[in-house]
Amino acid sequence: MLSKRTLIGIIVGSAIIGIGAYSLVSDTGLHTIKVNETFAVGEATSYQISANEHAHQHMVITGEKFDIKLSSPGDGLQIPKTSHAKEVTLDWVHLKDGKTIINLQNTGSSELKVDATLQVTTDPILFTYHIVVITSGMVIIGFSMGFTLRKPKGF
Repeated sequence: MLSKRTLIGIIVGSAIIGIGAYSLVSDTGLHTIKVNETFAVGEATSYQISANEHAHQHMVITGEKFDIKLSSPGDGLQIPKTSHAKEVTLDWVHLKDGKTIINLQNTGSSELKVDATLQVTTDPILFTYHIVVITSGMVIIGFSMGFTLRKPKGF
């Protein structure tokens, strides 16, 4: 017969393992992110988009005047720092795994608006976090099983 503490430990540990496993599976592959941001006069921003090969990116930048610099991995889309007015639509596909870096500077007298649909990969460090969560659940189950075998003094 399992003690009450052992059952509680098995239930809690199993729940933690389940959450870690679900997170591990759901964070694999490409994820679509929608960006809708507004930047004030003179404000600058940059985007670093990590994506796999064949990931589709779409960005619409609207403002009175602004500077753009874009560098994509491999032989992909390359835009040196250039000034633009009104609206620019960027639509490209990653030709190689890597990071696209986009630098924007609002040089006009009105707000700069960025609307984008980006396909990105998750940060590889999250894989390690999910494994740590799963391992924690196993440790909890292991410690709780010790209460069934032999009760320590004081319990």
